[in-house]
Amino acid sequence: MDYELIDSGNGRRLERFGVYLIDRPDPEVLWQKTLADDEWKKAEAKFVRTHEDNGRWETKPNFPESWVINFNNLKILLKLSPFKHLGAFPEQEWEWTLISELVTCNASQSNILNLFGYTGLASLSALSAGAKVTHVDASRPAISWFNDNLKLNNLDDKPVRFIPEDCLKFVEREIKRGTKYDGIIMDPPVYGHGPNGEKWSFSKDFPTLLDNVTKLLSNNPLFVIVNAYAVSTSPTTLQNILQGKFNEFGGEIKSGELTLKEKSAGRILSTGIWAMWKKIM
Repeated sequence: MDYELIDSGNGRRLERFGVYLIDRPDPEVLWQKTLADDEWKKAEAKFVRTHEDNGRWETKPNFPESWVINFNNLKILLKLSPFKHLGAFPEQEWEWTLISELVTCNASQSNILNLFGYTGLASLSALSAGAKVTHVDASRPAISWFNDNLKLNNLDDKPVRFIPEDCLKFVEREIKRGTKYDGIIMDPPVYGHGPNGEKWSFSKDFPTLLDNVTKLLSNNPLFVIVNAYAVSTSPTTLQNILQGKFNEFGGEIKSGELTLKEKSAGRILSTGIWAMWKKIM
């Protein structure tokens, strides 16, 4: 991906997305900056918190409403959101590559489900590799952003469904329909709201979701990937949860931290956790 973590410190990150430098807060950054303030002042956009969960962007003149960066053969549409996000999580880049490889290696066309799919970079990776994709997110703006990414990559004529719905409810309906998937991706938030006011809590609702998701797997599944941010759960705990659900399929289960390596001092920034079950190819 056309991205670099340039520097970090004092609760903030200095990042390059394409040609633009972005200054964003990060509560995990408890150390001091390496680069001088003059380097940080070169940022074209800076996010300033006004409340715990949101804030405002301060931008230099002529900063665009949106711009495009590249990841392998894909194009990614970026925008400044009210919650400091831009539409891509670079620490997940290795997962998008893996998803593409697993789908490509499958003998038949894979059917992939992406829950809490956001702007859909995992979905794009699966779709461009030849899979059928169902992309679900409770946020209509996120679904619209994913649709823009589809069109940007000329993938909107491929076998893809994008559904603005509460993920728990959607999975329950798919169980009743008897739908099966070869790969499932989940990126659940700590807390969230469905389009009809449904409330989501990771600690309360994720175990139920995982129980139900296992009922959607095909007889010869490829993978299940879970990412989580700002949760108190450790990677090992998340791996143990998956271990009890997917042993029957063989394969392997792994877990770890989602990380970014800083350019200035080489520090490793932990941004979240992941766990995965996958078939041994």
